[in-house]
Amino acid sequence: MTRILVVDDDATVAEVVDRYLRNAGFDVDRAADGPAALRMAEAVTPDLVVLDLMLPGLDGIEVCRRLRELAPIPVIMLTARGEEADRIAGLECGADDYVTKPFSPRELTLRVRSVLRRASEPPPAGSGVLRAGTLVVDAAARTASRHGLPLGLTVREFDLLVFLLRHPGRACTRAELLEQVWGWTYGDPSTVTVHIRRLREKIEDDPTAPRLLVTVWGVGYRYDPPTAAEPAPARRSHAADG
Repeated sequence: MTRILVVDDDATVAEVVDRYLRNAGFDVDRAADGPAALRMAEAVTPDLVVLDLMLPGLDGIEVCRRLRELAPIPVIMLTARGEEADRIAGLECGADDYVTKPFSPRELTLRVRSVLRRASEPPPAGSGVLRAGTLVVDAAARTASRHGLPLGLTVREFDLLVFLLRHPGRACTRAELLEQVWGWTYGDPSTVTVHIRRLREKIEDDPTAPRLLVTVWGVGYRYDPPTAAEPAPARRSHAADG
């Protein structure tokens, strides 16, 4: 049974989410604070975490970062309604999706199913290894590397990258990307913006002057295939810093 870890210090919210997810067929664990959530995740890795941003002590941002260090666990962040900064902060720390409070438990359940489906669905027919210079993405294995080094991508980052690589030279609107990658027919365009920024930090030589994932002003984003292989990074004569 798919295991969901719900992390919220509001007992009422946690109870409602617990009940809806169990009724939907999920196995649910609950934690009321960050340290407890991390201990539970270390003991038994959950398939997905529903994480409140505003936790006492160790906040949701730090908990999300530490969860991502443990394993590529999908995370849905619960944020305050109308607080765009909170939503962006949650996405920046590696959350795959967010739901604003107050929220419909039914909507949250649908979001949980959507993220889990994206993480586990088989690749489409004809999918294979995609290359962009030294960037190598295996859609079937859901792995990505650059200069031979593995990239730590969230579920949504990986899906967004694969979609763009499969449509080279095509300008994609944020609305199209939300629908094709997130499965949303409506949503906050900043979600796409944040994920593009995070991808650039991981795959571009200079994220401030991107050459692969370029902005098409007034439209959205486009993947431009490299004209030549990227040069390998210079060898260092001493051990890399940790």
